[in-house]
Order: sequence, then C-alpha cells, then structure tokens
Amino acid sequence: MKNKITLLSFCLFLSATINFAQQKVEASDIMKDIKEGKSISYKNATIVGVLDFTYMDEALEKLPRKKKNSWFNWSSGNSSNEVKKMIDVKVSFINCTFKNDVLAYIPDEDSGYTFTASFDDIAIFKNCNFERKAMFKYSRFKRNADFSGTTFNDDSTFKYAKFDKDINFSKAVFDEIATFKYAKFSRNVSFSNAIFKDAATFKYTNFYDGVSFENAKFEEDLNIKYMKVSGDFNISNMEVGYEIDSKYTKINGKSFSKHLIDKN
Repeated sequence: MKNKITLLSFCLFLSATINFAQQKVEASDIMKDIKEGKSISYKNATIVGVLDFTYMDEALEKLPRKKKNSWFNWSSGNSSNEVKKMIDVKVSFINCTFKNDVLAYIPDEDSGYTFTASFDDIAIFKNCNFERKAMFKYSRFKRNADFSGTTFNDDSTFKYAKFDKDINFSKAVFDEIATFKYAKFSRNVSFSNAIFKDAATFKYTNFYDGVSFENAKFEEDLNIKYMKVSGDFNISNMEVGYEIDSKYTKINGKSFSKHLIDKN
C-alpha cells in the first residue's frame, strides 16, 4: 500500500512538474507549429519571444533585396509593397501573457516592404495580456475572433482590420492609444465594459450590424469622426473623459449627437 502511495505521489509530482514547464512557451515553437499546419491552443501560458505571424524573415529570403518604387508581391502576384501571409490554422490563447511583440503587421524600412498577416480560421486571444506591441493593422479575420478581457499594455492597432464573423472586445483594456481607424465589422461587436486609458479612434470605422459601448470608459479623447453604424448602437452608461470628435458621424443614416451620451 505504501509503495502504491509513493508511486502515486511521484506521478502527481511528475505531472505537476511537466505542467509547470509547459507554462513557458517559445514564440518560435508556435511559429514552427503553424508552419507545419498544427492548430494552436494554449491556456495559462507565458509566450516568450517575438510572435511574428507575418513570417517576415522567411518571406525576405524570397524577395529581391534592392528597393524599388513598386514591388512584386510574391504571395499574390500583384505589384505592391505589401507581402501578405494567411494563417490557415485555428489560433487560441486563453489567459496567456505575451512578453514580447505580437506582430501581424510589420513595415520594414530596410527592405521597403510591408508585411501583414490575416487569419483564415478562428483567432482567440481571450483574457490575455500583451505586454509589448500588438499589431493587427490590415489583418482580416475571416472567422470568429475574440479579444475579450484582454489587456494591451503597449501600442496596439487594428487600423484597416476586417472582421467577417463574430468578434468580441468586451472588457478589454487599452493602456495606450487604441486605433480602429478604417476597421470594418460585418457583425455586431461588443466593446461593453472596455476601458480606454488613452485616446481612442474609430475614425472612418464601419459597423455594419451594430456595436455596443455599454459601460465602456474612455478616459481621454474619443474620435468617431466619419464613423458609420448600421443596426443597434448601445452607448448606455458610456463615459468619455475629454473631447468627442463626431463630425460627419452617421448612426443609421442620422447624425450623431453628443447629447445622447449625456442622456445615458
């Protein structure tokens, strides 16, 4: 009986040791798995190293080094300085911390190319913590995406991003300037209970099926100039600390009034 208990204790200890070791994950290992077509799923992990969804270094090996005014896009055959990468596997991170940059957008000054990445499958970054940059400029999310409960400690951008399916930013926290300029949301999106500690811009953003800013808190300026919303527009208990630029903003075809916030 004693030997069985000892063996059981050893197995539990070994399992705990393995689980603890799995908490730290190298970004390079994740990139390798994606390249091999493996779905990515991590919980309660710390991701170390730059996670480059664009695979810029690999792409540069196939591109001409000399700068030109117009480049040939090796991935699509178009004349452009943009080099596109499609992530075609499911990517799921829950309660994870990213210690270094997470990049789906890199404007590389040395080569003159701009590298971008989009997501063909589900992309989940739920209750995560981006300690460094989180760059998703020009990214297209073709299936469901989730950034709910996630904290962005450093620069972040979703400028020109496109969300084709369900997307959630509820309870997200943006410590630095949050940019959703020119972003397009095909389905209803929630920013409820989100906190924007610095300026936030939704200039030229299109919400084609409604948006919720219920209980959202904008501690500084909010720019929604030229923003368009079709469908439900929930701003119940929304707070804005400083100025709101709502010039040319349209909510279901009607001009936005700052008095709407005062009434809530």
